[in-house]
Amino acid sequence: MSNSGDSPGGAPRGRSVRPVTLLTGAVFALAGLIFVTSFNTAKGTDIRTDASMLKLSDLVQERSGKNKQLDETAAALRGDVDTLAQRDDGSTKAEDAAIKALEQSAGTQKLSGHALTVTLNDAPPNAVANPGYPDPQPNDLVIHQQDLQAVVNALWQGGAKGIRVMDQRLITTSAVRCVGNTLILQGRVYSPPYKVTAVGDLSKLRSALNASPAIQNYQQYVKAYGLGWKVDEHQAMTLPGYSGTVDLHYAKPVG
Repeated sequence: MSNSGDSPGGAPRGRSVRPVTLLTGAVFALAGLIFVTSFNTAKGTDIRTDASMLKLSDLVQERSGKNKQLDETAAALRGDVDTLAQRDDGSTKAEDAAIKALEQSAGTQKLSGHALTVTLNDAPPNAVANPGYPDPQPNDLVIHQQDLQAVVNALWQGGAKGIRVMDQRLITTSAVRCVGNTLILQGRVYSPPYKVTAVGDLSKLRSALNASPAIQNYQQYVKAYGLGWKVDEHQAMTLPGYSGTVDLHYAKPVG
């Protein structure tokens, strides 16, 4: 016997939900979720802002200042340790002289003598090409890492006894690095103009600068777009000793 509910003419069953209907509802639900999330993120403000970049810049400057303070503290403590060690370390005069010579070569002690300072700077704002040169690209108007490195290398080649970049003494493990328009040196950040000072024979230092192919190339940009280049001589100059850490860090095999 048939059930009236199962026949076409009987009472209608509950309607089945089609897959297309489910998909449409899911799309609208997802769109609503994205809208709410975007609203909560923006909250009526411009989310396309450089505020985060400004905060990062402030953080970098803050850490740079803190690193400078730590370097100064480390230098003072190292001086106290050296003074205590020299009171009665049981070494001979010859051994003390050898240690002092090593410290001088390592750049951890002050160095005085004739010196030469090279100053490099970005081109002036709104700089244009001088007659006979093509219009500059943005990279043509700023100091690059290779420019600073070229000066440092030439001064070492010229027999520099010691070199200071900005206010820091260079040692064997020092690395001159530029990120954008800023110099990062031993944990601290600097902006142009950049000053590189070397103690040594002035004539040899100048000759080395003039003979450097990389610096000759830089001089073309000085003539074309007005990049800064200045060389000053000093009859008496004292470079500070390196005050940062001298610990070496290296990779270790895993396992």
